[in-house]
Amino acid sequence: MKRREFLRGAAAGVLGTVGMTLAACGGAPATPPAADATAAPGEAQAPAQASSLPAVEWRMGTSWPISLDTIYGGATVLAERVSELTDGMFKITTFPAGELFGGLEVLQNVQQGTVESGHSAMYYYVGLNPAWGIATSLPFGLTATQQNAWLYHGGGNEALDKLAAEFGSVIFPAGNTGTQMGGWFRREINTVADLQGLRVRIPGLGGQVIQRLGAVTQTIPGGEIFQALSTGAVDAAEWVGPYDDEKLGLPDAAQFYYSPGWWEPGPTLHAMAGTDAWSKLPVEYQRIFKVAAWESNMNMISKYEALNGDALQRILSGGRVQLRTYSDEIMAAAQTAAFELYEETAASTPIFKEIFEPWKDFRNRVFGWNSANEATFTNFVYNNPID
Repeated sequence: MKRREFLRGAAAGVLGTVGMTLAACGGAPATPPAADATAAPGEAQAPAQASSLPAVEWRMGTSWPISLDTIYGGATVLAERVSELTDGMFKITTFPAGELFGGLEVLQNVQQGTVESGHSAMYYYVGLNPAWGIATSLPFGLTATQQNAWLYHGGGNEALDKLAAEFGSVIFPAGNTGTQMGGWFRREINTVADLQGLRVRIPGLGGQVIQRLGAVTQTIPGGEIFQALSTGAVDAAEWVGPYDDEKLGLPDAAQFYYSPGWWEPGPTLHAMAGTDAWSKLPVEYQRIFKVAAWESNMNMISKYEALNGDALQRILSGGRVQLRTYSDEIMAAAQTAAFELYEETAASTPIFKEIFEPWKDFRNRVFGWNSANEATFTNFVYNNPID
């Protein structure tokens, strides 16, 4: 039997096994293939024929520069897995930000059908609907593990599906950076007063929060941050964390490196597809796309956790960069401003309220569990290191 025919025939069984395995690991987005309605009870189902699974080629626009292998990898890992699981029959070509369109215009181009798919941070689109901010990360919200728990088992994906449908799209978690750093500053900040008039590159609802503290914000694609910060076009900028920040050259653009990124404690990145393109896919390809997105989601957070520590040590080893933490004054003011913003937005935007209120309830419950267990462990081991 030819390899491609074998894989076509085995596709249903493989996907069913993958789906059950992922479910056992805590939240596979895919489900096993539906049973063949023509097969008698107990009768072996006929495998899909190669001719029933067509060759499909998609383009995927992204928000990321190609130099950032980990975050751009959210797209490439997905595309490579889709090709592998379909024996090359379903190919997705990924494009970095700016090659087809701007990095902050992925959702719009997927919705319009300019490309079939995209990979982006949904909070770039809060100007279209503020509820997109919840899809990525809310300031003082969920860590990466908590975010995944909400998405896969707390109703998050289902709630966001409704929002995506309003934009002619389907979306799937396909990456998480983990808790981000608090950004690069050209001068030290200690109080809320120090933020007055500060020009900061920061997107999403985090940007709206810091505006309430007196800063002036801009949303700039990742590939343009170094130029803006090094020339003084902005006074401060946040991106992701040490590994990516080092690749962008940000340690050479500013001296003070702040922690934590309270606006992105566990930001999800999403793969998306236009509803028309998605509806035309064979169900086998849809299932494979979902499994590949799940793998991309798990891979990215794992890779960042493995790489960021060494990158931070390299950044600090030169002696120029100074690591700082936000003062309690700034943290407290930001948290108060954040939840005031959420309540105001919920009162004016029905779909934000529909997603936010269950999210807030989930946050309270998962924080209660975390404080009773994981937080007590980490507080002890970090405060009592063993050489």
